[in-house]
Amino acid sequence: MKFSVCLVILISNAAAIQDLSGKMFTFPQQTNSAHVRLSTSKNSFSALTVCHRSFTDLKRDHGLFSLALPSSTNEFMLIFKYDTQEMEPHVKTDKVGYRVLDYKPNQWHSICTTWESSTGLVQLWFNGQPLSRKYVSGGQAAMSGSPIITLGQEQDAYGGGFDITQSFIGMMTDVHMWDYVLSSCEIQKYMSELSFTPGNVLNWAALDFQINGRILIENKQMHCQ
Repeated sequence: MKFSVCLVILISNAAAIQDLSGKMFTFPQQTNSAHVRLSTSKNSFSALTVCHRSFTDLKRDHGLFSLALPSSTNEFMLIFKYDTQEMEPHVKTDKVGYRVLDYKPNQWHSICTTWESSTGLVQLWFNGQPLSRKYVSGGQAAMSGSPIITLGQEQDAYGGGFDITQSFIGMMTDVHMWDYVLSSCEIQKYMSELSFTPGNVLNWAALDFQINGRILIENKQMHCQ
């Protein structure tokens, strides 16, 4: 994926539902506050799929997706651990690690994470490739409660507790979330940027979000022939 910046839209703190097709969030600096909060009316989950594309050159840990409930700040979270070169999906009080040796800096990466309570299994898809399905202790319990979802920061408290050393710097786009495990074919369509079923929890083409701090909405960077 090769994308070039064409337009900058001013920072806004107002919540809004927007079609962000062809757009990306740019997180330009390290802070312990700037983040995007995503809203959904759904508050009960027995399975999830979360997909996004991101671009960074960070040489430290950084959070990529954070869903907290009043009862659990790491109810569903994805963080990259730099020292071990692992993507770590967290579900409730447990986590698993995936070695992603091709998580190269200054490149776009497509990442999908799935979880289902019927089996307690999670799976990571990285740049089109499925990785091992792994069991998460406690992952067979459904999620229930009013979720707070953030991009750019990892929640250590419900809606806050941000750690500057885990903040995300870079660009992020095409964030979708489903309340079921997406089929392999649908995930591959997402990875290849083909027509796919948009998220029914979070939909990039109809995203309910609020920007907090210095975060920009820009056109995706397109490769010019």
